[in-house]
Amino acid sequence: MIPDNVVEEVRIRADLVEVVGEQVSLKRSGKEFKGLCPFHQEKTPSFYVVPQKGFYKCFGCGEAGDVFTFLMKKGGLTFTDAVRALAGRVGVEVPEEREQEGSDPRKPLFEAVAFAADLYRGSLWEDGGAEEARAYLERRGISREMAERFELGWAADDFQGLRAAAHRHGIDDPVLLAAGLIKESERGGDPYDRFRARLMFPVADVGGRTVAFGGRILKADPKAPKYLNSPECEIFHKGRMLYGLSWSRHAIRREGAALVVEGYMDYIALAGRGVEHVVAGLGTAMTEEQADLVGRYTGKAYLLYDSDAAGLRATFKSADALLRAGVHPLVVTLPAGEDPDSLVREGGAEALRPLLDAALPVLERKIAMLEEHGFLDDSEGRRRALDKLLPTVRAVSDPVLQDIYIAQTAKRLDLQPETVRAEAAARARTPSAPTAGSGRARPHPYEPRPRTPATAMPSHPAERMLLMVLLQDPMRTGPVLAEVGAGDFDDPLNAEVFSALAAAWQSVTSSHLAEDPLEVIRSALAATPLGPAAAERLEALATNPADLGPPERVLADTVGTIKLSRLNREVRSVAERIGGTADATEMAALRQRHNALLAERRALAGTARIGLKTRRDARTRPPPETPE
Repeated sequence: MIPDNVVEEVRIRADLVEVVGEQVSLKRSGKEFKGLCPFHQEKTPSFYVVPQKGFYKCFGCGEAGDVFTFLMKKGGLTFTDAVRALAGRVGVEVPEEREQEGSDPRKPLFEAVAFAADLYRGSLWEDGGAEEARAYLERRGISREMAERFELGWAADDFQGLRAAAHRHGIDDPVLLAAGLIKESERGGDPYDRFRARLMFPVADVGGRTVAFGGRILKADPKAPKYLNSPECEIFHKGRMLYGLSWSRHAIRREGAALVVEGYMDYIALAGRGVEHVVAGLGTAMTEEQADLVGRYTGKAYLLYDSDAAGLRATFKSADALLRAGVHPLVVTLPAGEDPDSLVREGGAEALRPLLDAALPVLERKIAMLEEHGFLDDSEGRRRALDKLLPTVRAVSDPVLQDIYIAQTAKRLDLQPETVRAEAAARARTPSAPTAGSGRARPHPYEPRPRTPATAMPSHPAERMLLMVLLQDPMRTGPVLAEVGAGDFDDPLNAEVFSALAAAWQSVTSSHLAEDPLEVIRSALAATPLGPAAAERLEALATNPADLGPPERVLADTVGTIKLSRLNREVRSVAERIGGTADATEMAALRQRHNALLAERRALAGTARIGLKTRRDARTRPPPETPE
């Protein structure tokens, strides 16, 4: 039997939202998260996860429990197996329930990295050669207590130090090479240590297991990088991890926001001084996988990057990735010559508060920069300013927030909102030649993405994904027809294809003699007259090789998105009619209709997101556009 104190430690360290979120698409709702119940079929979310109290509850079927209960019911595990599974995930040892040797093929890699972390950590305080590292930490205001809390270490200036110590403990070269701890010699000699004479920062996964290292050189060397990271391997994927998340994830959820900084020292300076809801990237800008990680714990992020040209490019690229993940990014402007590390060293955690209070949403920060550089002074400048703002407008996954961004862009550039909306829809995701007339008369705060013809860009992705699923499995058409019709489609060609599918489905329901309904519907679809363009669209969708993911999830997401798009059109139409009438009675009726549509849109927006993970997994998905 597993001791109660071990069970409780696993319960505390496990992330209920993360565990449930692997099987349920969750969306933040205040301090809770909600989604469609995994224990019964439903169309309206009634399943809630309450991370502060550590339990979930479905108000539809009554299922409830904690993180162990969820694994037991969804995975068919016993209580002991559920505890063991979570214990291995969060780094808690279960003494009397050891896993069999070799049960996890990655186990030797984890053990090798853990051994290296212990060796480096001890060397920082015991190795005479680490005096320089200890002095460096003192100069940077990092106490021994802070260094030990974040498990900093020292890699000795020795080509064979780690390798020899690992051999004495039975860890051989193939494992050390696979873990990225040693390198093959280009001259044909023995392998040698990858990290030498560097201050070491261990990188942990979300469960707290060390999987890699970042090493900072302390003596200037033009032939060596300032920071050296572990290479990617089976247990470490740089673009899918954030430094410090294992320590800070609960604080991020508690504070309702994440502070995103550039590097290890910024993280330690803040987290070590009480600003614990912070993470750092392992590269210049945030990847979409890293943005998704942030989105698991919060819907808001403050970007505290440098204000130089490289820092601004990273800021805007990271902000767009966060927007695609459903996270609202705000840009913090640091005083000239300051970074988060220097700021809190001199003024403590309190020095950050006014800067966070003054943070701007990313679109407002971009507009302010463009205005500072004179882009809004004339029509040519506003044309180029639109080029710079559209990537952020297009990155927004929340349709309501996108409406706000479009309205702000149109107002500041003196354009009509529909012009901005149409231009955003027309932008392709692949680069081409710059817009005509875009010289370099003004200094650029960052580079715009060039444009390609609108015909190069697949329009209305939700409509296309829905049609692709139905063409792969036409028997799913019936339930979809109960939710949407051809009139809900924006693209007339997609609407024509959908009408053909609906007519083919009617052939099945009206045929009493059909032995094979699937054959009936396919034959009816082939016989349905379509225009040349629609026939070409049908052929392209039917032969698209994209892996769309689970059909049920894709249908739910795309149907919801199409319904939301229809609501957005109605909202805009009613708003235009309100602005064009002077009749008090008609205006009151229109305002009532407008409010009802907004309420319906808010309710639907909670569940109607095109499956972001599904779209990322599609093999044909083009790379996202971000400002350079």
